[in-house]
Amino acid sequence: MDIPSLTIDRVRQALLSRQFSASELAAAALRFAEAENAKTNAYLHFCPERAMAAARRVDERIARGEDPGALGGVPVAVKDVIVTKGVKTTCGSRLLADYIPPYDATAVIRIEEAGGVILGKTNCDEFAMGSSNENSAFGPVRNPVAPDRVPGGSSGGSAAVVAQGTAVVSLGSDTGGSIRQPASFCGVVGVTPTYGRVSRYGLTAFASSLDHIGPLARSVKDAATVLAVIGGRDPRDSTSAEAPVPDYSAHLTGDVKGLKLGLPVEYLRHLTSETGDLISRGVDQLKALGCEVREISLPATEYAIACYYIIATAEASSNLARYDGVRYTFRSATGDTLADMYRNTRGEGFGAECKRRIMLGTYVLSAGYYSAYYLKAQKVRTLIARDFANAFQEVDAIVAPVSPFPAFKLGEKVDDPLAMYLSDIFTITGSLAGIPCMSVPCGKTAEGLPVGMQVLTKHFDETTMFRLADAFENVQKKQ
Repeated sequence: MDIPSLTIDRVRQALLSRQFSASELAAAALRFAEAENAKTNAYLHFCPERAMAAARRVDERIARGEDPGALGGVPVAVKDVIVTKGVKTTCGSRLLADYIPPYDATAVIRIEEAGGVILGKTNCDEFAMGSSNENSAFGPVRNPVAPDRVPGGSSGGSAAVVAQGTAVVSLGSDTGGSIRQPASFCGVVGVTPTYGRVSRYGLTAFASSLDHIGPLARSVKDAATVLAVIGGRDPRDSTSAEAPVPDYSAHLTGDVKGLKLGLPVEYLRHLTSETGDLISRGVDQLKALGCEVREISLPATEYAIACYYIIATAEASSNLARYDGVRYTFRSATGDTLADMYRNTRGEGFGAECKRRIMLGTYVLSAGYYSAYYLKAQKVRTLIARDFANAFQEVDAIVAPVSPFPAFKLGEKVDDPLAMYLSDIFTITGSLAGIPCMSVPCGKTAEGLPVGMQVLTKHFDETTMFRLADAFENVQKKQ
């Protein structure tokens, strides 16, 4: 049972042909994941009882002659900002180190209803705030491709377990690139769906108007399968959309001839040479598949970083106010007054990056500065969304880099917040516009470091995004 080579289809075929049972696979996957985890610190905790119970349900379905489900028996990992009933959800923070939720996120419920077997919860930047997975209270995650380098953040753990082979697929969350950037750094597929495509119920809030749940996988087809499972309207989330969820896998024909693709000139100015070369080679391959590539302009891109870090920190400041030591969090042992208890709990519980973003967000929302910063940032966000709307009148999809550089070394940028923030320069715009975007591997540097290509399409057109990415992936596999 070669667990790192498994795909959703291979698991299904093996179960139906009785090569192994879901229970046998779950037990083997848990042993393998626990043994390998010391190398990466990608999992924070495992849930063997839950995994084995889910696997037994799949075996029972098969024994009754029923369909085991789209994810029947598939080992899945879940980022630790997505709540799981009876299983710790820490958000990578000391504040929630012992928190056990009383309910499941909608995405988790749908994964298990489809037969998925959740092995455990993955490490992440504290409250999903970071671009390197070095901000977790429980230690950084190491990139399985290059252990001296970061896996990207904040979903670094979810990307690392897929790249390492200790889960077939995983769930991450994306606010400004936190699925796509780690996917690029670890050489896997990462999908940020249209805002509202997947319910946010049970996703711990960072910036509510920007947060998404999305899949990471080793192939485009597997990512498409997971999104089809977790997508769709949820009455418990008023921001989830009524839009029907297509059978994405049925559209992966490999035929992309005639698709019009846009290459944003603003994105090409910040590329390192090797990353730029790999993206250029990828664009040439898309041309060879029959795509028409033209340069486009997204003029508001230069304001995206400032816009994002005003809106995201403002919303984070509001959302993180609930962690006060009174209800369900760690509480400081010192403090003679209620005010002291609040101050000491938050001072001891939050890490440096969370404190930095809370302070920034509180400032931009404060009296006298709301109009100058937050309101203006919302207007710029509208301009960014308008840029994409105009572009999609001319092209079917946009291709772009995911990051200006491949995975950097652990500790390299941790003391330079501005340099860290700039690593998200290519992913933030899609998040602000709320459009679907994904990272698909497009090669490796001379040092063997993966680089991802980003594919972006108009709202709720994940079908075209998957079609293009799948065709590109097939070309990459032949090389």
